[in-house]
Amino acid sequence: MNLFFETFLAGLLQSGIYALVASGLALSVGVIHIVNFAHGEFLMVGAFLSWGLFTWLGMDPLLSAVVAAIAMFAGGALTYRTTIKHVLLAPELNQMLLTFGISIILQNLALLIFGGNTRLVNTPYQGEAVAVLGLSVGLTKLMAFGLALVLLIGLYLMLYRSGLGRSMRAVAQNRLGAQIIGLDVHRIYLIAFGIASALAGVAGVLVSVLLFASPTVGLVYTLKAFAIIVMAGLGNMTGVLWASLLLALSEAYVQTYVPNGGRLSEAVFFLLIFGTLVFRAYRGAK
Repeated sequence: MNLFFETFLAGLLQSGIYALVASGLALSVGVIHIVNFAHGEFLMVGAFLSWGLFTWLGMDPLLSAVVAAIAMFAGGALTYRTTIKHVLLAPELNQMLLTFGISIILQNLALLIFGGNTRLVNTPYQGEAVAVLGLSVGLTKLMAFGLALVLLIGLYLMLYRSGLGRSMRAVAQNRLGAQIIGLDVHRIYLIAFGIASALAGVAGVLVSVLLFASPTVGLVYTLKAFAIIVMAGLGNMTGVLWASLLLALSEAYVQTYVPNGGRLSEAVFFLLIFGTLVFRAYRGAK
């Protein structure tokens, strides 16, 4: 029975990173109405930033997360100002091609600078564990989950308890109406894209500690974030949380209880997407 609860705890802790990545992507889709295929590459940049700060300056990942958040907010704002802003009224295909092109550029820049090898941030407390409800949990996983939880609560409070959040929701619901009442739509879009990029950057810092940094690590998280958004529904920020938990728990139980589950777990998000689409089609047909 311990194995069942240990698996549940592992999935719960993993869901924090998934929710962090997917919330940023949901913010882009829900507020700006643009599908950002480069979201995972912003995570990858955050991972390499964390690795660089740890390797060259000895900076702890917790401090790197602050640096990554600021740097990626600025990078996201710059990306919006120089590229995204100019395709907002373009066909969706053009928007997708633009963000896909940005992802390819970032991946290849990382390959040129760092090569194809994986890099790991190996902190002094990497192998330490603590007891939670009688179960042993890695300290870094627990810290990563705690940081993700704090950021998600902050994002929720910003969206539903602040003037900026109300403006974002107004722009998301009706861009023209928001302009008529005097809201600076492009300023709100820029801030939303910056926050989404900052969340991806912090998630990248966590990935560099728990997994590794590599030029292609972002693609996996982009696909999983899309799976979570499909399950939650476009722009549904609260639904992202339970969808992230569902994906993480499904992967954890497949890895533990299914033979060769380590490989099969990578296909879990495809099955969840398929199941969600079939279920919605069935409900729509009734």
